[in-house]
Amino acid sequence: MRKRIATTALATTLISLILSAPALADGFGKGGGAGEGLAGETNDKAVTFFCLGVLLFFVSVVVVGTIIQSSLEKRKNARKAAKLRQRVGW
Repeated sequence: MRKRIATTALATTLISLILSAPALADGFGKGGGAGEGLAGETNDKAVTFFCLGVLLFFVSVVVVGTIIQSSLEKRKNARKAAKLRQRVGW
């Protein structure tokens, strides 16, 4: 059991280091980039619009999910009502 945990911890650490190597390669500790990312220099406007986009994405996911769920609930209730109507009678 301890060997499995140790192996998992070692593998996780190595994978994390391998995946972080490109990010650390560009002058880590030397002020490399100075806040400049792939889309250019980061400023308040860019951060605000990015956060607004994330917010709108999650709101739209919730709205679309709610619409889908309500339509599926209507179908389920209609199916249950039809099954109940079939049982009633002689």
